Amino acid sequence: MSTPAAPSRPARPAIAWIGLGIMGSPMSENLIKAGYDVTGYTLERDKLDRLAASGGTAAGSVAEAVRDADVIITMVPASPQVEAVAYGPDGILENARPGALLIDMSSITPQTSVDLAAAGRRKGIRVLDAPVSGGEAGAIEAVLSIMVGGDRADFDEARPIFEALGRTIVLCGPHGSGQTVKAANQLIVAVNIQACAEAVVFLEKSGVDLRAALDVLAGGLAGSTVLTRKKDTFLRRDFKPGFRVDLHHKDMGIVTDAARTVGAALPVGAVVAQLLASLRAQGDGDLDHSALLRGVERLSGAQV
Repeated sequence: MSTPAAPSRPARPAIAWIGLGIMGSPMSENLIKAGYDVTGYTLERDKLDRLAASGGTAAGSVAEAVRDADVIITMVPASPQVEAVAYGPDGILENARPGALLIDMSSITPQTSVDLAAAGRRKGIRVLDAPVSGGEAGAIEAVLSIMVGGDRADFDEARPIFEALGRTIVLCGPHGSGQTVKAANQLIVAVNIQACAEAVVFLEKSGVDLRAALDVLAGGLAGSTVLTRKKDTFLRRDFKPGFRVDLHHKDMGIVTDAARTVGAALPVGAVVAQLLASLRAQGDGDLDHSALLRGVERLSGAQV
């Protein structure tokens, strides 16, 4: 007797990835490792070469990348960039196939996500907003937290893709909800980094063994993912960007505006937003957001 053929596994969707920066490159590579066909587009030639070397396909334009895609993922810096790649004759909405799923994983304003979903609906393109938290390390390790806004059916369809990118994956509500939760995430992260930075300067000026102090703090109630991930950065003063000050400054503007709209007071958040703005003004915008430590050092009399 012949052995019955094993049931074939459903074909994985073809993915177009727009934006191959600090986060986008390792995320797209994790999808390739998971067995997805990924066609990517970004403005930097070296990033396209990196994608091709990882087994992906480099496209020459947004339109070329999305034309045959089942799922389109965008990971670009801010709302203007999302609008630039989504709209217009060469954009996603004009060139994607009807029925395609557009997943925007950028960190943008909730209203931009709501507007994009409405525009997509008019073109027959489904949309999810799905910003992430975890920084470059989380992107590389595929342990990101992914907060999603949109329809349940689209979320369920996208879940296998999300599972190749992250560990905590939650549908937070309708369109724009993912971005609202991401704004809250960025508020918490910024305040946490600032508190850690102040503690570091306080400990050093007090003559305490900083490494030992941070180890014990990380193991108690003061411990956090921020402290765990940024501890060595503080110790080495190595501010190579995993998430740039410029981008966190942008995100604090998003949460400040959103909070004003709903009538929520952010007294501590407003102060940290100004400290990030000060860092940018002093030329530190391209550094990692843990460079908030440099601001505390300046305020404490150090020359940095």
